[in-house]
Amino acid sequence: MKSRDTLIRLKRFQVDDKRRRVAQIEMMIAEFDRMAADLDREIAMEEQKAGITDPNHFAYPTYARAAAQRRDNLRQSAENLYGQLDDAKAELGVAFEELKKAESLEDRERSAERTLEQATISQVGQPRALRASA
Repeated sequence: MKSRDTLIRLKRFQVDDKRRRVAQIEMMIAEFDRMAADLDREIAMEEQKAGITDPNHFAYPTYARAAAQRRDNLRQSAENLYGQLDDAKAELGVAFEELKKAESLEDRERSAERTLEQATISQVGQPRALRASA
């Protein structure tokens, strides 16, 4: 029984660890999206100041060009994180199923123990004459 408790604690820890990983990736994606939106606003302000919105124009602001490159890199990183997020969610699902199996096994084991205890108690409570005839 002790080893079953240890197994269940381990499975719960694994589920919690996978949940933290999923949350961490989701936070990183949100942060990258926020940073990209900030860069979009800065690019628009630079373009407005310069009066040039064509990145291929020779006088296009250098800061806007660099900010656009950084924004594109952030968006690419966020896209890569979506793949990692899918993998992490799948791992969380597997860990959760393993936890449920371990808990179910423990519940069945406890139920069987209770049934055995009840049968033993009811047998002890019977008079000797009834037990001998059975």
